[in-house]
Amino acid sequence: MKDYSKYLIAEDSTVLEALKLLNELSHDVLVLFVINQKERMIGTLTDGDIRRFLIKGGKLENCVTLAMSKKFHYFDKQVTLSKIKEFRDQQICLVPCLDINKHVLDVVNLKINKSILPIDAVLMAGGKGVRLRPLTENTPKPLLKVGNKAIIDYNVDTLISFGVEHISVTVNYLKEQVKKHFDTERNGVKVNCIEEPEFLGTIGSIKFVEKFYNDFILVMNSDLFTNIDFESFFLHFVQHDADMSVAVVPYSVSVPYGIFELSGRNIKGIKEKPTYNYYANAGIYLIKKKLLNMIPDGIYYNATDLMSALISKGMKIIRFPITGYWIDIGKHEDYAKAQEIIKHL
Repeated sequence: MKDYSKYLIAEDSTVLEALKLLNELSHDVLVLFVINQKERMIGTLTDGDIRRFLIKGGKLENCVTLAMSKKFHYFDKQVTLSKIKEFRDQQICLVPCLDINKHVLDVVNLKINKSILPIDAVLMAGGKGVRLRPLTENTPKPLLKVGNKAIIDYNVDTLISFGVEHISVTVNYLKEQVKKHFDTERNGVKVNCIEEPEFLGTIGSIKFVEKFYNDFILVMNSDLFTNIDFESFFLHFVQHDADMSVAVVPYSVSVPYGIFELSGRNIKGIKEKPTYNYYANAGIYLIKKKLLNMIPDGIYYNATDLMSALISKGMKIIRFPITGYWIDIGKHEDYAKAQEIIKHL
């Protein structure tokens, strides 16, 4: 659970005490939330508020309520993406979440959190990484390091930066190492490791996640190295009212010869050295939670099997192009490429 107490100050505190607290936040957002005796928020206090108060003749021993601003922004009931955009546009970085009685439930730091997405995430981390041997003989592929950080950590940390608080990792091969890796919370989020009893494909093990907290589930391979914008991915999914969205990467095939257009044995035309453009599966999916019931229990099942099942029922599957970088670290050359990219990030 995130600790936001460092941003709170009691209404009977002095301006000097507030300055000391703000000084401790020197590398953070310099805002304090003033709380009354009933633990209700009654105002905000910044270093600018204090500076203006002192210029007008205020004293350091005065109560903070004399210097605070009584008008403040907050999330009411639910954090919404529209509100996040509104606060970003106004360059408001620290926003409290308040209940109906103005009690502080949480604090959202928009300098740290790129968004607050209403999704659960499941990362598939059970594979053997055969093509990366001998590197994966004693280390599971998700724990191989790119730069000074495990591959899977780039994905987990990115999800957390988008406000995802419910993250599961399905494990199988060398599972104890992955479970130990996530022993402790990171940035207030506990990553849950789910044991896959046998190899169940790229989505089959999701059925072992006991509880989902949101209506939208993000599923992804844990060994991807990408800077996909998860907020844009989610908004695109919602905007098009899709049942499933598949992240894709552009893939071109150039043929170095002239290609005949045929009708039976007859040549109808020729394309000289054509290039064909496609979209390839990036291994990242958004799915409505209610559709997880279509995944059978206890059998090998891939995400592409779920796509086929949805298509056969006439359900809506859309694609979301990744415009940044994306590497599926499956082979030694992919691993080397990721190591090179990280030097420039």
